Amino acid sequence: MSFGKHRQTCRLYQLPRLDYEQTHRLQQRLVANRKRGQGGDLLLLLEHPPVYTLGRGSAAEFVKFVPGGSQPKLIRTERGGEVTYHCPGQLVGYPVLDLSSYQRDLHWYLRQLEEVIIVALRTWNITSTRIPGLTGVWVDGYKVAAIGIKVSRWITMHGFAINVCPDLAGFEAIVPCGIADRPVGAIAQFVPGITLEPMRLAVANAFAQVFQVELEPAINGWQELQACAGRDEQPIPQP
Repeated sequence: MSFGKHRQTCRLYQLPRLDYEQTHRLQQRLVANRKRGQGGDLLLLLEHPPVYTLGRGSAAEFVKFVPGGSQPKLIRTERGGEVTYHCPGQLVGYPVLDLSSYQRDLHWYLRQLEEVIIVALRTWNITSTRIPGLTGVWVDGYKVAAIGIKVSRWITMHGFAINVCPDLAGFEAIVPCGIADRPVGAIAQFVPGITLEPMRLAVANAFAQVFQVELEPAINGWQELQACAGRDEQPIPQP
């Protein structure tokens, strides 16, 4: 797979469906390594089983259910933003980048992530937009992608989630991203029959274009990530 010649490289990991907490631990270890000057830029693309996540300081009023019942697990994280929902059919992207090699500007980084999604959707001639004052990407008034990040010492974690072909019913139990007056949508509403696989490719190409990097696809992604995360740590179970 070729993404052209760009100024630096970023390792691409196309991963299977992974538990959210498992992936979160992996990100934390990868970020810790980057802070020690180990490893390079990474992009993880995957999906999660059903789970709700809260950003730091998220308001409890945006969660409509009592945690611990029949609903999926509710997990608080260190990312920005309010409550959101992850589930199969949603493509999640976690870039682990050193912004010192790009721009030390969080607003710039958020707009770049939005641009990746906007460019990717052009593959299907979908015109998507930003809404001033809100983070994310919209198509015909529907929010189809959410973004929430954490940056520490200019190393990034968390990222974006694109509703490709999920069951949107899970969003009914929350006020997604704390925005009550704008509906959540999926790309499948505009491209019937779409699946995650072509979206993975479109997002990878768009990421390479927007961030001006050369993506290097990993062959044995999970095993390689375990090595990148540090052999001195307790291994994260094989998915």
